[in-house]
Amino acid sequence: MSSSRYDVIVVGAGVAGSLVAHRLGGHGRRVLVLEAGTSGDAPPARPNPAAPSPQMTDLVGTDDAPGFRASGHLLQDGPLPYASGYVRANGGTGNVWTGLAPRMLPEDFDTEAFGYGRRWPLSYEELERHYRAAEEELGVAADADEQREQLGLPFPDDYVFPMRPLPAARLDRLLAGRLDGRRVKDPVALREVELRVVGTPHARNGVPDPRYDGGRGYVPRGRDGRPDPGSRCVGNASCIPHCPSYAKYTPLKTQGHWSPTVTLRDRSVVSRVLVDGRGHATGVEYRVYDGEVSVAYADVVVLAAHAVENARLLLLSELAEGSGQVGRNLMDHPVLLTWGLLPEDTGPYRGPGSVSGFEGFRAGPARRLRAPFRVEFGAWGWVWAKGPVDTDVQHFLTEQGMFGAELRRAVGDRLRRQFTLQFEMEQAADPANRVTLHPYERDPLGLPRPLVTYDLDEHVKEGMAAARAVSDQIFALLGAEDHTEYAPVAAWPGRFEHGGRTYGYRGAGHAAGTHIMGDSPATSVVDSWQRCWEHPGLYAVGCGSMPSVATSNPTLTLAALALRSAERIERELATRDRPMSLSPTEGARQ
Repeated sequence: MSSSRYDVIVVGAGVAGSLVAHRLGGHGRRVLVLEAGTSGDAPPARPNPAAPSPQMTDLVGTDDAPGFRASGHLLQDGPLPYASGYVRANGGTGNVWTGLAPRMLPEDFDTEAFGYGRRWPLSYEELERHYRAAEEELGVAADADEQREQLGLPFPDDYVFPMRPLPAARLDRLLAGRLDGRRVKDPVALREVELRVVGTPHARNGVPDPRYDGGRGYVPRGRDGRPDPGSRCVGNASCIPHCPSYAKYTPLKTQGHWSPTVTLRDRSVVSRVLVDGRGHATGVEYRVYDGEVSVAYADVVVLAAHAVENARLLLLSELAEGSGQVGRNLMDHPVLLTWGLLPEDTGPYRGPGSVSGFEGFRAGPARRLRAPFRVEFGAWGWVWAKGPVDTDVQHFLTEQGMFGAELRRAVGDRLRRQFTLQFEMEQAADPANRVTLHPYERDPLGLPRPLVTYDLDEHVKEGMAAARAVSDQIFALLGAEDHTEYAPVAAWPGRFEHGGRTYGYRGAGHAAGTHIMGDSPATSVVDSWQRCWEHPGLYAVGCGSMPSVATSNPTLTLAALALRSAERIERELATRDRPMSLSPTEGARQ
């Protein structure tokens, strides 16, 4: 068994882990980053048998109770499926994310005021400067004035984003022309909401804003994080899994300008966090793919391996058990999809998957009665709802008997008019939704596989009912053909009945809440700095710390929290390194 010593060990090289390592390495700290997956400059082409990732193909809908079957790395035993996967590779899920980077709203930090969920131990105002730091690190393109006016987000008066907003997609312009200023009824909250198309912030290179940073401007970062003024989004429409122009932010860009004091060791699956007799974290035990066990020691250990894997590691280590909340409060954004055909060309597959949306359902007193939601415009046809274009070919070929030129015309006409509405629901923290260790199933390295118990409460289901009613009204205003149908059963494991109507949902890949933060060790796992209450020197960072997932894609908030924690860790290490006075008087004062 080999061993070594560092200032900080970071477990996981995704967005949070890469940012923490970058900030601490910038202070000259010796940082070891242990990554379960393999390293490389592109997403993995095939599953990794030694460190498997949950795949969407692991989850299949069935006619029998509970209505789904789960296999693969992530096993399930809940009433409804947790419908998201994640990637165990260098860069993690941050390699294959959509690139959308909106902030949370100030009211999202205290949903207890609306009668549900949990309150954060910090406010939007306390996180705001870290949001700005995260927007610099990720290179966010957006319009601060639009975000301020349409969402009510507080920014410093002179703030501009690093880059100007991405151009609206053709679909966005069509919807704005038809729907801006129109009103639809929320049947749950019994109020009308005005529709307004609003651009979504993107961590994706566009046109730098020369006003950024007091007029210093911003230079986009290209492949490997190097400054590259020519690295821009050119609309490849392959953001998932890979941006060939390297415009989209991935953790590999941050790793490209790591300090030489940061060491990445891939193919290293951490199996246990080590603590001393006082409970202070001292290091980790990890296994490489051939099963060899090694140990590394450090003054600080940072878990940044995804909400599910962080919880699994804490459970394997039998740590942070005082509150009983480790693994609990698992959240996601259950996404209700509706899809149809517009009378005219929507311009699909000519840019990012979504550039704009409707923001009017995210906030306000209506969230007392139903889950709030964001509405993203899906600009990649029906691919998320129905699968690749092969399904359209099959429809005309097998169901209508078309061939040759007739088939090409029919498929082309359908593809060019397709659009999707993606309703991203907030899910509140619920201790019953949880990650545990499977009692007997083991992964290839002999470690217990994670087991998830998951369900949707009435608040979320009422949100979906409101969303579907809003969708019906939008389709009517657009004169669009509604093709929404949650069938076949096998393709929709997330199916349920509510109020006499069938709903189906997808997972957004936004796992949160398994090592939840709070202001008391009796009710939470970590404090507002993401430090484990019971274990000095142990941090669990990422979305797993979030007490609420709100309605915004969580990557920017995850990044802001990681930068905030890195700042705190550096202060602790600086205190450790401060010379101790040998003067009796000085020593007495200390």
